[in-house]
Amino acid sequence: MPTESEFLALKSRVNELEDRLMFLYRRFNIDYADPNSDPARSPQIQDALRRGNKIEAIKLYREMTGVGLAEAKSAMDRAEQFIK
Repeated sequence: MPTESEFLALKSRVNELEDRLMFLYRRFNIDYADPNSDPARSPQIQDALRRGNKIEAIKLYREMTGVGLAEAKSAMDRAEQFIK
């Protein structure tokens, strides 16, 4: 079991690494999407939509969420509006 000082050192290191990661995201203009927050923002779905492959995006969305075709299509219609 880690001591309190070891825990605090680890927490500090994690915070430092998160800051560095966010710097890289901003530096290379990469959007961070928490895959647990919205499956439509997953990198695989975003990539499929950028390539114009909406069918693949719908398929991926359905696999991730278990929703029906109509709901997945509606979600991808909304997601397409935010593609850069």
